[in-house]
Amino acid sequence: MLGKIVIANRGEIALRILRACRELGIKAVAVHSEADRDLKHVRLADESVCIGPAPSKESYLNVPAIISAAEVTDAVAIHPGYGFLSENADFAEKVNQSGFIFIGPRPETIRLMGDKVSAIQTMKKAGVPCLPGSDGPLGDDSEETLRIARAIGFPVIIKAAGGGGGRGMRVVHSEAALHSSISLTRAEAENAFGNDMVYMEKFLDNPRHIEFQVLADSHGNMVHLGERDCSIQRRHQKVIEEAPALGISEAKRQEMGERCVQACREIRYLGAGTFEFLYQDDAFYFIEMNTRIQVEHPVTEMVTGFDIVKEQLRIAAGETLSIKQSDVVVRGHAIECRINAEDPYNFMPSPGLIEQFHMPGGPGIRVETHIYNGYKVPPYYDSMIGKLIAHGENRASALARMRMALNEMVIGGIKCNIPLLLNVINDAAFGAGAQNIHYLEQKLGTKH
Repeated sequence: MLGKIVIANRGEIALRILRACRELGIKAVAVHSEADRDLKHVRLADESVCIGPAPSKESYLNVPAIISAAEVTDAVAIHPGYGFLSENADFAEKVNQSGFIFIGPRPETIRLMGDKVSAIQTMKKAGVPCLPGSDGPLGDDSEETLRIARAIGFPVIIKAAGGGGGRGMRVVHSEAALHSSISLTRAEAENAFGNDMVYMEKFLDNPRHIEFQVLADSHGNMVHLGERDCSIQRRHQKVIEEAPALGISEAKRQEMGERCVQACREIRYLGAGTFEFLYQDDAFYFIEMNTRIQVEHPVTEMVTGFDIVKEQLRIAAGETLSIKQSDVVVRGHAIECRINAEDPYNFMPSPGLIEQFHMPGGPGIRVETHIYNGYKVPPYYDSMIGKLIAHGENRASALARMRMALNEMVIGGIKCNIPLLLNVINDAAFGAGAQNIHYLEQKLGTKH
């Protein structure tokens, strides 16, 4: 097992990784910005190293500082968590070149899957269903672009090849708007990702967002842990996730899981990963692969009983998976709500001092958070301050437990999105399973 690792992240995921290290007897080094000295995992870690000022570019995205922290603390590996540098192939490469283990896939795999165009081409070769599209980046020939769009059929969606986080996407409903939309998306992609390459796909009117969790070790063992429904989104950002997904037959679930595992074999995948799909009319269409741990991994852990972060650490240590496909049995239903420090009505971030904090409890309730009484939420980072997960014997039970837990949870001194989450959980249409990726924005009256 790994002797000591650097946790190159912050907040609840850093604390989650620290807890997995504790269970496996691994020492943990917390790297942090000047603004994050009081984070819970920093206080609890075996060692901590300040790697720069508050802005992410000067701390959590500061590659030399992170690698130096691993060197001075005699760590052997670096866990990137999610966000920040977790899907940065250059970072993974520099970690390996510096003599450390990157807890994640090989750099070439991250690079392959990070470019959405090459990812789609790779998935097609592996037999994973994809949306009708441009089958490559769009060029400068406007007539050819129009021909492709007509062949696909409007509406289409223009996407940044290097995109992520809901940015670099634009839906086009008519020929007249096509070229201006492509130009705008190119400019946004260049500004956000330093890569103006874009591609085109068919835009589905009423899909759900379904993803499959996979694990793969260095000995050729690969498994999937079933699927999650992540359809409740605002501006392409997930808000509520659950497992398993409603209305998918066992045969279809098995087929897609096997296809994901086969794709892992094709690309020699290593570690934890997630295949993301749009699902409509009983058909799956690949959109991207996340080569890291996901925010919503707890719902899969709750229904399967397996610890995905501990498996990541074991894989990085060169061990074989502790899970065989025949061991994977889904039990009950789990729902996760993301708790954000933001106004629940206009969604403006709400940093500040937490004057009162009470965690909910009871059967089937899990809370993943780094906040505590007296903690000051900084204004520099993502607004998510925790996750609330409820597990029950079925979806109705999980919903009832989530409803109670949201009502019990107290976060005083700042605004948070609990009223919005309760609004969704109490909604009859959501309870009946009518959600799709447009559900929340339609409910809020903000869908264009």
